Amino acid sequence: MTAHLDLIRSAHAAMVWPRLPGADGTTALAMQYQLGQTQWWSAARLEEYQLRQFLPVLRHAVETVPYYRERFPATPGGGLTPQRFAELPRLTRADVQAAGAALRSERVPPAHGEVTTSETSGSTGRPVTYWVTDLTDFFWRAFNLRDHLWHGRDLAGTLAAIRKFKPLEQAGWGPSIDGAYSAGKSLVFNIGHDLDEQLDWLAEKAPAYLISNAHNVYWLARRSLERGMALPGLRQVLSFGGTFPEDTREVVRRAWDATLTDVYTAEEVGYIALQCPAGDHYHVQSENLIVEVLREDGSPCGPGEIGTVVLTTLHNYAMPLIRYEIGDYAEAGAPCSCGRGLPVINRILGRRRNMLALPGGKWRWPSFPSDRWSYAAPVRQVQLVQKSVELIRVRAVTARELTAAEEREFLAAMAACLGYPFQLELECVAEIGRGPGYKFEDFISEVTG
Repeated sequence: MTAHLDLIRSAHAAMVWPRLPGADGTTALAMQYQLGQTQWWSAARLEEYQLRQFLPVLRHAVETVPYYRERFPATPGGGLTPQRFAELPRLTRADVQAAGAALRSERVPPAHGEVTTSETSGSTGRPVTYWVTDLTDFFWRAFNLRDHLWHGRDLAGTLAAIRKFKPLEQAGWGPSIDGAYSAGKSLVFNIGHDLDEQLDWLAEKAPAYLISNAHNVYWLARRSLERGMALPGLRQVLSFGGTFPEDTREVVRRAWDATLTDVYTAEEVGYIALQCPAGDHYHVQSENLIVEVLREDGSPCGPGEIGTVVLTTLHNYAMPLIRYEIGDYAEAGAPCSCGRGLPVINRILGRRRNMLALPGGKWRWPSFPSDRWSYAAPVRQVQLVQKSVELIRVRAVTARELTAAEEREFLAAMAACLGYPFQLELECVAEIGRGPGYKFEDFISEVTG
C-alpha cells in the first residue's frame, strides 16, 4: 500500500498529507490492513479462524434457509472441528438448481444491506440463480483491490477492459478502487467485436493494463503477432473466466512484452484465488472462502494431485453455500516460498471456451449468457459445437422434453446471442461430459481445431 500513498483519495481539501479518506475509503483501507496481516498467518491459524467464522454462518443457514433446515435438522452446538466440517454433506450444482429459492435465507441480518439476485452459467454451463448482499459485494471489491496491490499496479495508469459490457470511458478504475484511491481512467470495449477491431481499439487507446477473458487474451495476442502489431504502452494483462493454453503467458510476452496475471472467481461466490505475486500459481482467498480440492473418495488432495473444487462461503448470509461442488477441477499445490500461509492451487482446470469462427476469416469470443436464453425453455445445461463456419450444433440437457415452440424460441434466443445467422441444429442429450484434461468446454469450434 505504501507505493500508492500519493493516490489515496482525501475527503478534505486541506488534508494533502497525511491524506484523510472518506468513509468508503477508510473502510476499504482498513480491510486491506487486516488482509495484509492475515495473508502471513500459518495454515493452521487460517483454518482456525475460518471455522470460527463459518460456525455462525452454519447456524444461520440451519435456522433461516429452508434447504438447510431440512438437510441439517439440528443446530450445531459448541465448536466445529475440521473433521466435523468434512462430514457435512456436499452441495452439487444440480442441487442448487433444484433447490432454487429454498436456498435463500428468510431472515438476512439488516446490517448486511440490500439483497440482490442474479444468474450465472458458471464454468460448467449449468445456470443457477443466486442471491448476494451489499456485504458480499464489499468483500468482492476488497479482494479485487488486494489483487491490484499484490501486483503493484500503477493505479494512475489507464485500465482497458474487453468484456461483455457496453462501451465506456470514465475516470477511475471502478468502485473497488475509487473509494480509496484517485486512479487513472478506465475504458470498456465490448468483447463481441472481432479480434482485429479489438486490437485497433487497444492501439488507439494505448492502455497500461488490459483485462479480458482468458481465452480471448490468448487469441488476441496470437492475432497481434500475426499482424506484427505491438502495444508498447501495455505493461500487464489481467485474465479471468477460464483456463488458457499453456503457452498463453509466452504468447502475451512475445506479442506485447507484457506479463500475464490471472484470477480465479465465480459470480455466485466471489474471489476464490489470486495469482501469487511471486509466481504463476494461485493463493486461495481464505478470508473469503473455505476451498477444498478433493479426491474421488472425498479426502483432500496432496500437492500435485488433481481433484474437484468444493467451496464454502463465509460472508453470504443471503444464500450460504456449504461445501458447494462448483464443477471445476484444480491441482493442489505445496506451501509457497513467498511466505504467505494462504493455500496454493497450482492450476485451475475444467474451464475453457474456444473462439467463434465467422465467415471471411474473422474470429470472435462467443457469448451466450444464460439470462439471454433460459426464459425460452427449461434447459439445464448447454454446449455449442461449431461444425463449420455456417453450422453450429446446440447440445442441451433439458428438464423434460421440449415442445416445438420451446425449441424454436430457444434456438432463436441463442441465435440472437451469437449475432450472426448461423444454421443452428438442436441436439437434446442426457448429459454433457468433460473433455481431455478435465476441461468442460461450453463452446467447441471444430473449425479452429
